[in-house]
Amino acid sequence: MSKDAVDTAQADRPSLADGTPADAGDAGYSKDLKARHVNMIAIGGAIGTGLFLGAGGRLHDAGPALAIAYLVCGIFAFFVVRALGELVLYRPSSGSFVSYAREFLGEKGAYVAGWMYFLNWSTTGIADITAIALYTHYWSLFTDIPQWTLALIALAVVLAVNLISVKIFGEMEFWFAIVKVATLVAFMCVGIFLLATRHEVGGRTPGPGVITDNGGVFPHGLMPVVLVMQGVIFAYAALELVGVAAGETAEPEKVVPRAVNSIMWRVGLFYVGSVVLLALLLPGSAYSGDESPFVTVLSKIGVPAAGDVMNLVVLTAAMSSLNSGLYSTGRILRSMAMAGSAPKFTARMNRSQVPYGGILLTCAVCVLGVALNYLMPSQAFEIVLNVASLGIISTWVIIMICHLAFVRRARAGLLTRPSFRLPGSPVTEITTIAFLLACLAMMANDPEVGRKTLLLIPVIAAMLVAGWYAVRHRSTKTGDRELSDLGE
Repeated sequence: MSKDAVDTAQADRPSLADGTPADAGDAGYSKDLKARHVNMIAIGGAIGTGLFLGAGGRLHDAGPALAIAYLVCGIFAFFVVRALGELVLYRPSSGSFVSYAREFLGEKGAYVAGWMYFLNWSTTGIADITAIALYTHYWSLFTDIPQWTLALIALAVVLAVNLISVKIFGEMEFWFAIVKVATLVAFMCVGIFLLATRHEVGGRTPGPGVITDNGGVFPHGLMPVVLVMQGVIFAYAALELVGVAAGETAEPEKVVPRAVNSIMWRVGLFYVGSVVLLALLLPGSAYSGDESPFVTVLSKIGVPAAGDVMNLVVLTAAMSSLNSGLYSTGRILRSMAMAGSAPKFTARMNRSQVPYGGILLTCAVCVLGVALNYLMPSQAFEIVLNVASLGIISTWVIIMICHLAFVRRARAGLLTRPSFRLPGSPVTEITTIAFLLACLAMMANDPEVGRKTLLLIPVIAAMLVAGWYAVRHRSTKTGDRELSDLGE
């Protein structure tokens, strides 16, 4: 961004006359996250277990066309983050989209946005600690330790890191992201070398022939590609962390645009590039949902300890996701608590300026996940993963609705949009919302888990309505005061 654009963004940002934040939930935070932290949080959000582990089963089901699915979903994910980035430059807030929902949709909108996001990350946290326990069992040293015990240990370690300070969180995410990026780059170098030298992989010569000789780009037709979209969308979950992290960085005007714009090429390089390489090295039938596709390739060429190395990387990705979930829900819940729509204790901060109340509440739900690991260790991961998908799709839809309302106010002359903008509004937002809802509808094609997950929507809606009636008097009163502050 140019200096003029930065100055414009700073001038357009609403604030109160006494210098306090427009959102009461933003008061008291440190600004210890550096540019490198936010950039790596953006990378970490774009690269997770959805690629390292999930791509194997999806390649088996959809074939090389999986690359197209990642590209399409990646474009819509970029639209969501670009819209959020514009809102961030208008007004940075640790409450992120919950704070924007409060301003543009009212307190009911903020209430729904916040609790659906909490649903997303608390259930994702259960999935993460389950995954960590499963990955740890890979090594014989930990085989005799119960799965629930490993899950509890993982939760305790990440909780401790989050409670120390935001700087420690940023450093942990920085190095987690470094591990993931370094692994992908190393694999891509190996894959390109195998292609260039025509080195055999599992008795086959890599290249375009691997695709053309095994059914082409769509070996099983178009429908399997459409059906994997919902899982692919979940692979991009956590990209919205950039918006939350912006509230604890000193120069969001400089940091956020760079981080957001870099997401697109990262998606193209790491996701699409990796899947294309995998498809050129082995046919889709060679991959499996039970094994990382990278391990499949490396084991076929005789790389020693490939499984150990990749298992460590996938373990790192799961720890990173759990770390991010505790961080973001702590900030979101504090924003809601300050507006009266979350329990009061979630607004509390410790001496290190960390909102420990919200973090502990998320941990409490994750502890239920430890119990789930004890009662149903084989089904725990799949159950919570599908519930989490409801949370992430609703969160992204709310971000786009907020942006539509934001643009409408700007066109009415009530506020000024920063120069860093989502292109193609309102068509971009409407198309993205339609795509996300279509991904939700696709879950109906999965009779085992997807349809059962969709049946939870009325249950969740009823819980949200009941919760709103419990807090509406306190919430509406506090929210109206904040909204009047924003209008001054």
